[in-house]
Amino acid sequence: MSYIQHMRQLIGSNLLITVGCGVLIEQDNQILLQHRKDHHVWGIPGGVMEPGESFEETAIRETLEETGLSVDNLKLFGIYSGDDGYATYENGDRVYSVQVIFYTHSFSREIAQLTDESHEHRFFSREDLPRLHQHQRRFIDDWVEQVNLPVVK
Repeated sequence: MSYIQHMRQLIGSNLLITVGCGVLIEQDNQILLQHRKDHHVWGIPGGVMEPGESFEETAIRETLEETGLSVDNLKLFGIYSGDDGYATYENGDRVYSVQVIFYTHSFSREIAQLTDESHEHRFFSREDLPRLHQHQRRFIDDWVEQVNLPVVK
């Protein structure tokens, strides 16, 4: 049982504070996005930190689980907090998530196109982005605008 599942048993759908970590994987001025099964939108690989993990360990683990890619040479892209961090899931669970986002050009292995969480993985240019997950738009927009790094919002 994961930490989140354990906490949900204790607090039900009440607000839970989480830390999410993700990776902007860039290749040839494009980023890798995954088409998520749960929301039918596109976003970067990432997920929730488990107790004892570092930010970087979380980002590496989640990227491997969701894409099959091993990433390294991670650089801090940004830390995102504020009102945009609130979310309510379809089952009524409420969260407030602080997001720690990394970027890299360094990855190995092959992309696992079909996973439990996604339909497809594809690289997109800044000019040709698909419909994005609302909670990931902030950092993807910052990537598009090529803001000074690291971002702290």
